[in-house]
Amino acid sequence: MNMINRKHLSQNIAFGLFRLFSLSVVGILFAILGFIVYKGIGVISWEFLTTAPSDGMTAGGILPAIVGTFCLMTGSALFAFPVGVMSGIYMNEYAPKGWVVRLIRMMTNNLSGIPSIVFGLFGMALFVNYMDFGDSILAGSLTLGLLSLPLVIRTTEEALKAIPDSLREGSRALGATKLQTIWHVILPMGMPNIITGLILALGRVSGETAPILFTCAAYFLPQLPSGILDQCMALPYHLYVISTSGTDMEAQLPIAYGTALVLILIILLVNLLANALRKYFEKKIKTN
Repeated sequence: MNMINRKHLSQNIAFGLFRLFSLSVVGILFAILGFIVYKGIGVISWEFLTTAPSDGMTAGGILPAIVGTFCLMTGSALFAFPVGVMSGIYMNEYAPKGWVVRLIRMMTNNLSGIPSIVFGLFGMALFVNYMDFGDSILAGSLTLGLLSLPLVIRTTEEALKAIPDSLREGSRALGATKLQTIWHVILPMGMPNIITGLILALGRVSGETAPILFTCAAYFLPQLPSGILDQCMALPYHLYVISTSGTDMEAQLPIAYGTALVLILIILLVNLLANALRKYFEKKIKTN
């Protein structure tokens, strides 16, 4: 009886510690978000969201930075999503299991651990200088796409790996080719997790400063970009600039908190969109 009581006590202590650590992490997160909301909510207004910076970035809004951020996120997704998904399909469905796959997986994991500033320097050398794109949205999007590519590849591979082989065998037994099996059976079933990986990648690139610092970001650009070869402002770099330099730091600090709050809200909206897409694909799988 004492043995059973001791086991229950140990279990309760372990569960209590896990609960405490989980609540601590959630509490820290809410404290950070609450601080940003408290400091930045007073700045948010229609004018702040729809006008360009003015008076040395001590007044006005952040519309060019918002538009530039969405351009970079969209451009990086257009590059990283098809390349990353096709690479994950190749690694899980086509590549022979052996040293080739292990080497690719190891290099992918190494790429995901490289500091973002290294990607920025590489993007500047390749896209800005060698390919002569200049400081542009195109160069910044390709650099951010490379940054997010390892995450998309690994997420796609793990999503496809979780699908039972019996579904592949059943599809092939009905006369479908391997490509038809992947396109009509495997890929739709793995799409919810693949979408999650893409959104995680977008969440990462939306807050990166170093890669766009070398490839596309402008210090002050009050007009909107007219094409993919133009420079642009971006929320993370704009936040860095008004927080560390300027002529009137007291006037710029509230704008910095407002910019941080807008960036958080954009990431939240992207995550909500990801959840909606995930539920859509899950519902489509169940109905089929």
